[in-house]
Amino acid sequence: MCRFIETIRIECGRLYHIEAHQQRMDRTRNHFFAGSKPIELKQLLLPDNYHQRTRCRVEYNAKVLNITYTPYTIRPVKSLRCIEANDLLYDFKKTDRSAINHLFDQKQGADDVLIVRDNLLTDTSICNIALWDGNRWITPATPLLQGTMREKLLQEGIIHSKDIKVDNLKEYLRIRLFNAMIDFGELELPVDAIRLD
Repeated sequence: MCRFIETIRIECGRLYHIEAHQQRMDRTRNHFFAGSKPIELKQLLLPDNYHQRTRCRVEYNAKVLNITYTPYTIRPVKSLRCIEANDLLYDFKKTDRSAINHLFDQKQGADDVLIVRDNLLTDTSICNIALWDGNRWITPATPLLQGTMREKLLQEGIIHSKDIKVDNLKEYLRIRLFNAMIDFGELELPVDAIRLD
């Protein structure tokens, strides 16, 4: 039976974007385990004990299987290597990341990979992305995973979605990496730090 995860940021005793995580978990459970008893994440989590940035990992299928709390530090990223993976699907946040880990192992000296599907940019191994074109931050219209932070930024009009072809990278100046644990703007690098080899 498939297993799925939600990774929720806790800091200063606060759960970040819990409603978005709840919605994604509900969508996943409705898709794979229709008719399962509803689960309310807020009732299961214990944010009060955690003041530094903490990764709360909820593993589930039809029911919650495991909850862990781990201190979180942002891994520095100063370079990316584009890797083609046309057949990769990761529409749901599964515990099985073997295909993504296999791509990450091909980074060849870069800090992370930037995954390309059908000549379109998607995500890094753990982050959604947005590129600065001089006027707006553009996020790929077809990411590997619809991240909760990405959805929030789109709703707020901070980023805008559009297909980004590898060949069009030269039209952009900077790239930001973000996810539920990493705020928009905390991890940014110049586009020329992306290797196309």
